[in-house]
Amino acid sequence: MTESLDIKLGVNIDHIATLRNARGENFPDPIKAAEIALNSGADSITAHLREDRRHINDEDIKNIVNAFPGKLNLEIAANDEMKNIALNVNPFSCCIVPERREELTTEGGLDVLSKANYYSNLNSILRDKGIRTSFFIDPIEDQLKSSIDCGVECVEFHMGKYCRLFYDDDVQAEIEFKKIYELSILAHESGLQVHFGHGLDYTTTKKLTEIPCLQEVNIGFFLIAEAILSGLEPSIRKMKKICNRNF
Repeated sequence: MTESLDIKLGVNIDHIATLRNARGENFPDPIKAAEIALNSGADSITAHLREDRRHINDEDIKNIVNAFPGKLNLEIAANDEMKNIALNVNPFSCCIVPERREELTTEGGLDVLSKANYYSNLNSILRDKGIRTSFFIDPIEDQLKSSIDCGVECVEFHMGKYCRLFYDDDVQAEIEFKKIYELSILAHESGLQVHFGHGLDYTTTKKLTEIPCLQEVNIGFFLIAEAILSGLEPSIRKMKKICNRNF
């Protein structure tokens, strides 16, 4: 049995910016939210700089890097504009995600397999800059193996399907969990860090901590929504306790 690894918590602050932008105000402030998150036990701050700048914008990214050196996990699409921004701001970590203008949120993982040479080259460029690299993929064996071949440092499995099944179909959820467990072991034994993201809440995250080689979760929408009723600091502290398997 693999010994359980420590699980880091990345807090995604995109939807603090979504609320700010809804009225064109200067509040709520994503930088203040990042400060509260880190002071509440978060290990890093995740922010997705989308092509259409629908929530986080370029100034936010610069402010996070300046205020919290070594704490930004920057999510970007795989294109030259975003690559150049990443190289310029130099976050500690960069997660490559698929992006479609019409989607409400990231709906699936990268198709690394179909553009392996491109993703391998992008990975090398970022790693040469000293940026930790991550691919956001669906928990599919071929996509994982292609990511391993690209030399990426981390894979972040898209948990959307599992989180829906968790509440809708116990049998299928258990099948999906077993698949995620086995792919996580494969990734870990291949030298990659194993991360999970998208759709996670307290209950699903608690279940997924049963996977011993899980090293990081990135959670945004649930924590921001929970914060409206319970406060940002208590919500993050509760999630961090779950990450510490202290429940």
